[in-house]
Amino acid sequence: MAKVPPLGLPREEVRRELDRIRHPFRVAIDRAKNPFNIGAIVRTAHSFLAKEIVLIGSEPWYERAAMGMQRYENLVELPSVDAFVEHARTEGWHLVAFEKDESNVGLWEAELPEDCVLVFGNEDRGVSRKILNVAQQVVGIPMYGINHSYPISIAAGIGMAEWARRRYQRGRIVVPEPAPPG
Repeated sequence: MAKVPPLGLPREEVRRELDRIRHPFRVAIDRAKNPFNIGAIVRTAHSFLAKEIVLIGSEPWYERAAMGMQRYENLVELPSVDAFVEHARTEGWHLVAFEKDESNVGLWEAELPEDCVLVFGNEDRGVSRKILNVAQQVVGIPMYGINHSYPISIAAGIGMAEWARRRYQRGRIVVPEPAPPG
């Protein structure tokens, strides 16, 4: 069900075309402790054509888990939570943090603005308190079993899928038409 066919172009041309059709939302990862999870989120964010993927902190991540998609993505690395919070303030970003224990709204009721930043935290500590304090919303994903949390890569996928579902549930074209030759 791929919405963008393989383009068969040089990498830089593919990147330019992907940048033209990207969605306006961003994904931020408050560095997960498992490097594989970060790579998996990068791969998933590519599937949803997120505008940027912001990696907070300096922990290494496993590029192989991204299956090469990091080569086509706009990755922004910020050295700390403080740097992220300042950058978000300067850019006027609408932060939507996903955090089960601190949520003030469920995913089905949450506002997910066009250009929001979906923030996901670390497997043990969740999203940093500093980010939660400035987030416009702290979202909880409904859970029905006895497990106490979703894996971070799954939570990120659920958040991105809900963002996209709201925009495309009525058959709207997901990908804009190709740019006219020019």
